[in-house]
Amino acid sequence: MPANSQIVFDDDGRLHFAALEPEPEPEPEPASLLHLRKAVEAMLPRVDLPEVLLEVFSWTGADQAFTSITGGEARLRDLHVTIAALLVAHSCNVGYTPVIGSVDALKYGRLSHVDQTYLRLATYRAANATLIEHQAVIPLALAWGGGLVASVDGMRFVVPVPSVYARPNPRYFGRRGGATWLNMINDQAAGLGGKVVAGTSRDSLYVLDVLYDRDGGKRPEMIVTDTASYSDIVFGLLTLAGFAYAPQLADLPDQRMWRIDRTADYGAFTDAARGRVDLVRIERQWEDILRIIGSIHTGAVRAYDVIRMLSRDGRPTPLGDAIAHYGRIAKSLHVLRLADEPGYRRQIKAQANLQEGRHALARKIFHGRSGQLYQRYQDGMEDQIGALGLVLNAMVLFNTRYMDAAVAQLRADGFDVRDEDVARLSPFVRHHIDMFGRYSFQLPDLPGGLRPLRDPDAIDE
Repeated sequence: MPANSQIVFDDDGRLHFAALEPEPEPEPEPASLLHLRKAVEAMLPRVDLPEVLLEVFSWTGADQAFTSITGGEARLRDLHVTIAALLVAHSCNVGYTPVIGSVDALKYGRLSHVDQTYLRLATYRAANATLIEHQAVIPLALAWGGGLVASVDGMRFVVPVPSVYARPNPRYFGRRGGATWLNMINDQAAGLGGKVVAGTSRDSLYVLDVLYDRDGGKRPEMIVTDTASYSDIVFGLLTLAGFAYAPQLADLPDQRMWRIDRTADYGAFTDAARGRVDLVRIERQWEDILRIIGSIHTGAVRAYDVIRMLSRDGRPTPLGDAIAHYGRIAKSLHVLRLADEPGYRRQIKAQANLQEGRHALARKIFHGRSGQLYQRYQDGMEDQIGALGLVLNAMVLFNTRYMDAAVAQLRADGFDVRDEDVARLSPFVRHHIDMFGRYSFQLPDLPGGLRPLRDPDAIDE
C-alpha cells in the first residue's frame, strides 16, 4: 500500500483510484508505432464495400451459409452477388435503390426474393461463425489476443417509427424511442454475436444471454463491461457460470467492499470493507442457486428472466440476495486486483476501447437515414442489425488479412517492425474502403489470392 501511488483513501476510509499513469515510454505512442501504422495503412488497397464482401466470400465461403428457408430450392446463379448487395443495402441503411443494377443478380425482383427467402437470423449467424473461425487463425489476430477476453456493450439506435419493441430513454434518444444492440467482441476484434433489446436502462440484464448465445468462437473466460452492466446479482451469476467478470467500476468510493469476518483487521482497507458477506444466506439457498445456474447453462431459461425473477419492486428475493452475497466475494477480489495490478486495469481499458472502435466503424457503415433504425418489429430489427454485424466482421477480416500481409512485406523489406507495435495496430481502419454511394459488384481477377499492396511511399491521388 505505501508504495502504490495509484490508490488513496479519503478521511472516511473510502478508496479512490488515480488516473492510469502512461506507460514508461518517451511519448504516449512511440515513433516506431506511428511509422508502422502509417506504412501499413498506406499499403491497404482501395476498394468499394461490395468488393470487400465478395472477396471475403471467395476466401471463406461464408455466402454458402445463406440457404433457402424452404430447404429444397436450388441455389440461384450469382447468388453471392445478390447476397452482397442485400448486405450493403441493410448494413448501410440505404435500401434497395442504390444497389439495383442491370444484371439479373441485381434486379429488384431477385433482391426482394432472396431477401425474403435466404436472409434471416439463422443464416446470418452461420455466416458469422465462418468469419470468426477464419479471423482466429490469422497471425496478426493472434498477436492481438487469444480470443479468451471479450467485452459486451450496447450500441443504441433511435427508432423514429411507432414500435412496441422500442422504448424511451431520454439520455440517448431524446423524446423518441430506441433500441439497443447489445453485442460482444473478443480481443481478436471478432464480433461473437449480439442481441437487439428495447433501449431501456435495463438492457444490461441481457449480458449473460449474449454470452451464452454467441455465434461462434471460443468461449471467453474474462468478460469486460461498462458500469451500467454491473450489479451484485449479475456479478454472482457470471462468477457462478464460470466467467471472470471485470466491469469498469465508475465512482468506486460509492461501491462498498465486503468482508466475511467482522473482526478481521485489514489495515488501510478496514474502513473501506464496511459490508459483510453472509455465508449462511448463501448456504441456505445453495441448492436453488445451482439449479438456477444449471438452467441458464443448459438454455432451459433465459438469464434475463431469471434476473427479473430474483428481484421484486427493486428489492432482491431471498434467493437473489444469496446470489448477490456470492457476487460480492468476487466483486471485492476484483476491486482489490484493480488496486494492486495496473496491468489488469489497462487490459480492461484496452478491451473497452476495442469495442468503442468497432462501434465507431459501425456508425460509419450504418450511415443512411441519419443512422436511425426504421423497423417496427423485432424480427426486422434483428435482421438488419444482423447484416450490420456480419459486414463489420467481414471488414475486420479483410483488414486483418491485408494488414498481416503488409506487416510481413515490411519485415521482408527490412522495416523496423516490433512485436509490441504490431499488437497495437487496429483493424477498424476504414479510409481505404468506400461506403458512400458507389457500389460495384464486380470482383477483379486475383491471381495471387490477394490484391497487390500499395506502395507506402507513393503520393495519394
